[in-house]
Amino acid sequence: MRVHTQLAGLLVFALIAPILTSAATTNATVTFNNVPLTTAQGSSEPSISIGSDGTMAIDALGWLFPFGTQLWTGHYGSTPTLRGAVDSAIQKANAVEFGGGDADVSISSDGTLHLTTLVILINKPFRAAQIAVSAINCGQASSANITCAAQIVDLAGNDRPWITTDGSIIYISYHDAKNSSLIRVQRSENSGVSWTRVGDPVVGQGSTTGSSTFNNIAGPIVADSASHAVYDVYAAGQTGITKAKTTDFRKVFVSRSFDFGKSWTAALVYSGPAGTTNGNVFPVVATDPVTHAVYASWSDGSNTFFSASTDNGATWSPAVIVNIAPATTAIFPWIAAYNGTVDVVYYGTSSSSNTNTASWNVYFAQTTNNGASFIQSVVDSTANHTGVICTQGTACAPGTRNLLDLFEVAIDPPTGKAAIVYVNDLLTPDVSGNRLPQTVLAQQ
Repeated sequence: MRVHTQLAGLLVFALIAPILTSAATTNATVTFNNVPLTTAQGSSEPSISIGSDGTMAIDALGWLFPFGTQLWTGHYGSTPTLRGAVDSAIQKANAVEFGGGDADVSISSDGTLHLTTLVILINKPFRAAQIAVSAINCGQASSANITCAAQIVDLAGNDRPWITTDGSIIYISYHDAKNSSLIRVQRSENSGVSWTRVGDPVVGQGSTTGSSTFNNIAGPIVADSASHAVYDVYAAGQTGITKAKTTDFRKVFVSRSFDFGKSWTAALVYSGPAGTTNGNVFPVVATDPVTHAVYASWSDGSNTFFSASTDNGATWSPAVIVNIAPATTAIFPWIAAYNGTVDVVYYGTSSSSNTNTASWNVYFAQTTNNGASFIQSVVDSTANHTGVICTQGTACAPGTRNLLDLFEVAIDPPTGKAAIVYVNDLLTPDVSGNRLPQTVLAQQ
């Protein structure tokens, strides 16, 4: 929807000019089977998780009324089954609920399917609204009969929830959008039955984050189920930023916790040139459950970047640019890692900038040597969008935000192959002839 640190060492790092090079990327051909997950109401902003047995879970935000977060499940290599809206049953006394806000999905190591969604509660007599974060447990992801139980974990006016799992321990992160831009984290130790707020990943960064409202763009929270480390990524603003003012998110941080979210230590991954922003839309982080390496990716609106850490997020390799022509401009990165292979996806265009004349495709890049080299392949030769892709959230002009804020890639553990869920708004129109976004599943 959007809207304890070693400080001395961090400030020294921040004063060093970024070492920026292009990765040794070459174009290649990686074949994908692209299957639209078409619905009458359309959908956008899809997320995906794949369990250890190859079970997939996909969620996407319903585009047209009655909205709701749609869920598909199935085995990797198959066409998944639509299960319906998972947040339609969330209720609050004297309120009308609308689901289909921001959402995220995660399958735990025991196969349990967990989601979080952003829901809007319109309080009767319809003069006030609350934006809440939900926690949803759908039982075994591989079950033929998915039944979900949902609850609200925070009502304090929230934004952009993310979810990750470490066995029966579940984490949800989100912005406290009403009172600040601090990233809040809720933890459950009983597979989502009850929740406790733990530490905040944005720790004291002095002038980098400050205490101003809307001072960061929060990416996903990710747990390593083997080491039990938890990672959270964000692009930081500067002090003095207030609501509705220009923001500067040129620094990328990954914050890490080794005590189940109680305390956090943030490390600077990259500091871009003044005036740039690295939140197009989200900075992202992934951890390899086999090697325990940690990876980050982000976009400055022109290129997609990559950095790696082999010491649990304490230090990071110099950032490299992943994309090459024909993906001259690349935005909306996402990343997944498994057993030494790292997959990065992004929307790319041959245009030199994000303009009205741009024609966009989905791109897939892969490294097996921590970013020293990549192969790049187009996922579908047919364009998934033409024109501007706006990354400014609710400030976007009509028709420029059909892809919303993200798309994702996951790796199937049994095969090591990728599954990508993205949005195509050129497939079907709505009843008025407008572009109707649809989620597409691409499997390697």
